[in-house]
Amino acid sequence: MPKVELKPCFLTPNRVQVEYPLFVYLPGLDGTGELLRSQTAGLEVGFDVRCLAIPRQDLTTWDELSNNVLDLIHAELEKSSQRPVYLCGESFGGCLAMKVATQAPQLFKRIILVNPASAFQLRPWLSWTSQFTSLVPECFYDLGALGLLPFLASLARIPRNVRHELLKTMRSVPPDTLTWRLSLLKEFSVTEAQLRQLTQAVLLIVAASDRLLPSLNEAKRLLSILPNPKMAVLPDSGHACLLEHNINLYKILLDQNFVEHQIKASQELEAKGSTSQ
Repeated sequence: MPKVELKPCFLTPNRVQVEYPLFVYLPGLDGTGELLRSQTAGLEVGFDVRCLAIPRQDLTTWDELSNNVLDLIHAELEKSSQRPVYLCGESFGGCLAMKVATQAPQLFKRIILVNPASAFQLRPWLSWTSQFTSLVPECFYDLGALGLLPFLASLARIPRNVRHELLKTMRSVPPDTLTWRLSLLKEFSVTEAQLRQLTQAVLLIVAASDRLLPSLNEAKRLLSILPNPKMAVLPDSGHACLLEHNINLYKILLDQNFVEHQIKASQELEAKGSTSQ
């Protein structure tokens, strides 16, 4: 796993495609960006992909994180300023995506929110237990990560090697950092007036079998506020749905007519699928 020590940065995949729309992925509570790997190849059919990586010791505020993300995006656009930007946030990253988008709503062509953790406040027990995370000894912290795994993911739908990677990534976050990020979720707030400024299309991707957060209820709330929303429900998926073997984020975007140059992208995806068979 790459070391990210000083400030947030973008992880760049092997294929840099500045002629394609920029796809910016903001990760969950782990902050590594590494767990998008199972989706990257599919997304690269139609996007130039960047994954945010947040330092393991990062204890910055929502505003500081948002400004860092915007600085990184502007730096990317200096290479090709005319291309559209797709912003995608998952879980914790969904909250960060809302903060970023409401700071610069004109910057983004499309916004994708995957099980946004703005639903955190609807789970009082999570908010209560987060206060004691820093008091747990490190030896029990690893066991706690293992115990949380069935709530975080539908394990039967995730390949074994990806399950191991998920657990390893969860354990990589220091207790103090986890406590801080949970405190950010506890205080997270975006007003309805701010959300109504997001007039571009927003796609809510929701796991109906999420055992960690009431993601479906939160998506319905956002659906009633956002000016131009769409919702894709994954009926059997858990919170970490993008790790599941039968979930293809790029295909979901195509199915929802959420990709520019739709016909060309669909043909490329079909060609890629037939080549791999």
